[in-house]
Amino acid sequence: MPKFFEDGFSPDAPYLQGEHARHIGYALRMRTGEKLTVNACGIDYFCEIDEITSDTVYLNILSSERCCAEPTISVTLFQALPKSDKLEQIVQKAVELGAAEIVPVLTKRCISRMTAAEFEKKRVRLQKIAKEAAQQSGRGRIPEIAPLQTVREAAERMKQMDCGIVLYEEEGGISFRDVPQNLSSYGVMVGAEGGFEPDEIALLSENGVKSVWLGKRILRCETAPLAALSILMYHTGNMN
Repeated sequence: MPKFFEDGFSPDAPYLQGEHARHIGYALRMRTGEKLTVNACGIDYFCEIDEITSDTVYLNILSSERCCAEPTISVTLFQALPKSDKLEQIVQKAVELGAAEIVPVLTKRCISRMTAAEFEKKRVRLQKIAKEAAQQSGRGRIPEIAPLQTVREAAERMKQMDCGIVLYEEEGGISFRDVPQNLSSYGVMVGAEGGFEPDEIALLSENGVKSVWLGKRILRCETAPLAALSILMYHTGNMN
């Protein structure tokens, strides 16, 4: 069933206009009587199409409920900039797995050396990818793609969360089994192709971020965040 996000949607006047209406009528070629879901501020409205005009789709609401696809925890993924288009894949899959926000981070070993201004142009496309992934996976919200940040800025943000972890390939970190399960907010930082410099790990540690070890296999930078999110969601009861 197609899903559309529209925070301005009113159950007292259930209709969709603009881009949503064009997508329903022209791209999807939906017709009167077919069903779709509208999410407004975390509430899923299950609707039936009553009438389609050139610019408006009028709906009948069949039922509504708070979206059950949203995790019980808020996870922010802090992802060091990878090269080429890997970040697009990471954003798509991270949204499907339940990330609440994706924060790109410029670390010392990033091969991609975008400026903040250059990244802003890319962020528009990444936000569109996040929206499409949220619709496809039935999420109750569209995760935000944040502006590009430094490691220090990311560390400051992670310090405000209930639990901050960084994936680090050196032994000595904690296991995911040791990550607390009963918290509300988590920050997960993942490096780019070259990982992290020791002084970056030290800075994160000073801000309360714990190093987590994923074992002896070295995962690619586009694999590691998805593995971490999957483990954390399962660990907290959000994938079982």
